[in-house]
Amino acid sequence: MGPEMKITTPYPPSVNHMWVRNRNGSVRVSAAGKLFRDEVTMMRPGPGKLCLTGRLAVAVRLHAPDKRRRDLDNSMKALLDALAHALVYVDDSQIDRLVVERGPVDRKNPRAEVEVVEI
Repeated sequence: MGPEMKITTPYPPSVNHMWVRNRNGSVRVSAAGKLFRDEVTMMRPGPGKLCLTGRLAVAVRLHAPDKRRRDLDNSMKALLDALAHALVYVDDSQIDRLVVERGPVDRKNPRAEVEVVEI
């Protein structure tokens, strides 16, 4: 295993809240999506650290804010894109292994715990 990075982010928005359609039918990042991306960027460990450039394994544990039914994969696109935007890695196409699990509900601190490792 190569270099790794651990980051804890706020609970990611769903795909339905990350992007919105313009009147002409094109898609853009919503205000909630921009806020989430900015929060992830601020939480990136080691501002001077280079982003990971090799093939990656990513492990994610999601702690939802409540017990409502949620599809785990519905939050992954927003999270993975925000990590790329924060320069944790160059692009989410580098990911060869992705493990996602549901952690216990945490009403006070809903979050995503992420570990990214070069393989």
